[in-house]
Amino acid sequence: MDETEARRALIETCARLYDRKLTVSAGGNMSVRCGDCVLITPSGRNKGLLKPEDLVKVAMDGTVISGPKPSIETRFHLALYNANPSTNAVVHVHPLYGVALTVNGRKLRCNLTPEGALLLGKVATIPYITPGTEELVEAVRANASSQVMIMDRHGTLAQGSTLEEAYNRVEELEFQARLQMLCPDAEDLPDSELAKLGVLRWRYW
Repeated sequence: MDETEARRALIETCARLYDRKLTVSAGGNMSVRCGDCVLITPSGRNKGLLKPEDLVKVAMDGTVISGPKPSIETRFHLALYNANPSTNAVVHVHPLYGVALTVNGRKLRCNLTPEGALLLGKVATIPYITPGTEELVEAVRANASSQVMIMDRHGTLAQGSTLEEAYNRVEELEFQARLQMLCPDAEDLPDSELAKLGVLRWRYW
């Protein structure tokens, strides 16, 4: 998509994330690849109130081309784009149930439903690391092969070939986290069913 369309699509995604309470206030950051550059949300701004012209355009090396100060987490977005040529969108949010799981010291389980197993696959877990640090960038880079990550006490991170795909992954992760909080004693799908779903995932995802 061209830059005008990319700006519009990213703003719409930010508004949807905010309306769905997948992030709050200035929390989180979202980006989309646009040619050989990246459009990313600005630092410290409410994601539900952004306009297309508020987005920051950065080069793949992090150089700001236009716009205000970019998100503090720009470097881990770029780490994922540079590691994965097929990644065209990155979404990082602070969803209530996903964060609550980690605050309670619990691991996310994605195999309670077929949709969780299909859409999320193996979710990487990153221990708590101070936001905005090089240490966090390196931890994200080390898990770049995972389409979805959950960061202890921080939030969730998803990459996708499209904005819609990245959005769907963070929404599904939050659903699974909420389901787990509501049904703490539920069992995962049996291994035989997970094997069948693995074949479907390989074919269609």
